[in-house]
Amino acid sequence: MNRLIQSGDNSLLTEERKKCTFDTDVLAAIFHESEQKVRRRREIYQYYLKHKELHDPEPVEFMDRYHRLENAQRKVVLLKKHLPTIIPDLNIEDMHTFVTLVFHHDGYPLGLHNVMAIPTILNNADEEQAREWLPKARNLEFISTYAQTELGHGTNLRKLETTATYDPKTQEFILNSPTVTSTKWWPGNLAKVSNYIVVVARLISNGKDYGPHPFFVQIRDPKTHKSLPGVTVGDIGPKFGINTTDNGFLRFDKVRIPRRAMFMKNAKVLPDGTYVPPVHSKLAYGTMVYVRSVMITGMARDLAQAATITTRYSTIRKQGEIEPGKGEVSVLEYQTQRYRVFPQIARAWAYEIAGRYTRMMYSQFLKDVNEGKADVLPDLHAISSGLKGVVTHQVCLGIEQCRMACGGHGYSDVSGLPQLFAFAVGGCTYEGENMVLLLQCARYLVKCAAAIRFNQKPSRISPIAAYLFNENAAKKCRINQDTDSDPEVFLEAFEHIAKRLTLKAFDRLQSLQQGGLTKDKAWAESGVDLRRAATAHTRTFIARQFANMVSGVKDLASRAVLKDLLQLFLNYEVLECDGDLLFDGYALGQQIEFARNNVYEIMNRLRPNAVSIVDSFDFTDRELNSALGRRDGHVYENMLEWAKKSPLNKHDVMPFHHQYLGKVMEEARAHSKL
Repeated sequence: MNRLIQSGDNSLLTEERKKCTFDTDVLAAIFHESEQKVRRRREIYQYYLKHKELHDPEPVEFMDRYHRLENAQRKVVLLKKHLPTIIPDLNIEDMHTFVTLVFHHDGYPLGLHNVMAIPTILNNADEEQAREWLPKARNLEFISTYAQTELGHGTNLRKLETTATYDPKTQEFILNSPTVTSTKWWPGNLAKVSNYIVVVARLISNGKDYGPHPFFVQIRDPKTHKSLPGVTVGDIGPKFGINTTDNGFLRFDKVRIPRRAMFMKNAKVLPDGTYVPPVHSKLAYGTMVYVRSVMITGMARDLAQAATITTRYSTIRKQGEIEPGKGEVSVLEYQTQRYRVFPQIARAWAYEIAGRYTRMMYSQFLKDVNEGKADVLPDLHAISSGLKGVVTHQVCLGIEQCRMACGGHGYSDVSGLPQLFAFAVGGCTYEGENMVLLLQCARYLVKCAAAIRFNQKPSRISPIAAYLFNENAAKKCRINQDTDSDPEVFLEAFEHIAKRLTLKAFDRLQSLQQGGLTKDKAWAESGVDLRRAATAHTRTFIARQFANMVSGVKDLASRAVLKDLLQLFLNYEVLECDGDLLFDGYALGQQIEFARNNVYEIMNRLRPNAVSIVDSFDFTDRELNSALGRRDGHVYENMLEWAKKSPLNKHDVMPFHHQYLGKVMEEARAHSKL
């Protein structure tokens, strides 16, 4: 039963929705984790629709940057006014839903304040600091951001150049940007919005460099909003996307801040300059790990939105005849179109579940840290790094596939897909460049490989890496032509690849070092093998979490659809890594062909439910922001209405026409008469 059917909708979409074999509300509750969350999403959307002042006066795509920033700040004032009414308990997920509806994908003034600055205070401030800073942050007595990345250094925290040198005489830190490359560069909402920042700088005390640490620093006057003495701050200019966010640059010229401006929950500097280290050396990465854990879910939903737009549009768009004389068909009838789009739907589900598990790990990490433990941090850091690298890359490729599958209309902003891609692709570099993060994941795997090669089984083996130590793993691939195979058949195959590539990368490292290279040089010369191992490990993790989730679904009709999506995901991933399966004879060419045929058969099985499956993502028209992906299917009428709103259409004749092109044509006509 498809709950989205309404009278007056495009008949092609209604016809598709009538084929539904499950309850879309039940599947939506599984995707969003509960019926209550789905209900709240819908309540918030109805509230948004009712209050027109929260809407944009014209499509943001037609605004210049100045007016985008002005419009966003206008809506922040309204947001604060409406929040107590629609979200009185300040539930984080409900607030995210509301903010997304009001601001969409182009950024907003409180983005980094809520997503990075406040979590940093929560996780890094001691009790006294939290009492002082948190209420003010939540009350918007100041707006803050997170300034880590520098002009010359991003992911490599150890090489950040901004310094915080402690002066025990005055009990102050001196913040300084000693070089051009030490300029803070890229922080969102830094340029014109924030007056406080979390700044990451190298802590120097009593002549010793203790590496990067976070500090809470005022950079603008709270009344005049002018930058403070010694602070140079500004906007870095237009970007590929998210241009309502004023990404900025920042320099310090020997700016003094109190000792207590350093976050003191983990590491500390005593009044005499004595440094007290944290329980775990990587606790400073807590904020980044948090953001990565949230990013995975966000990326999954970006891909789900792209798939929703393209699936609905592919039903409505007719192009060509398959059988002569029987009329044009919906492009979704073509196998090539399904092959482009359906795997993206399956991947969206897989990434959503992987992100869910990672958030659970992060919650466990916070609980452990409060008890003085950090055992789960290495596992969390490794898998969140791997997921960030793999998922953001695959999501962007998937969104682009969806955009191209919409033909020429996908190139227009009216489709919603260019903005969605521009929004998502930033995730490949912010919070850690993808290749670097895959190598972070690989460091974890190399430690596991060393334990295997040297027969030094660790005292604690993470469930995520347990397969690496399994001595009874299957030696031969068990994939067959069954389109409903036991997921373990595929998980065995993915684990086989990941273990082989991990050990291969480790053996290469050892060989290079034995050949005379230093450890660091050997690492640099093994980057490709290490990246491949991390990617394979991450694929294994995603597949297992997806399989585990599907096995636990109680509603039979929903589970049947999810099993099809799982099988599509597993077989499609086999095709993506077929060379690695064939490399050592683990699989036969015939088995790869089985997987290929399985993909075709499963896509055919999913075809009648395709529209209803993407309907179950339960995205509103505002979230999709796409004429092509509208719920009602009235694509072409709304494309035309959108185009009419272009500022260029305010003039039948552009004011400068006769000065330039009109003059050229007039002179050409006059010359031709001569």
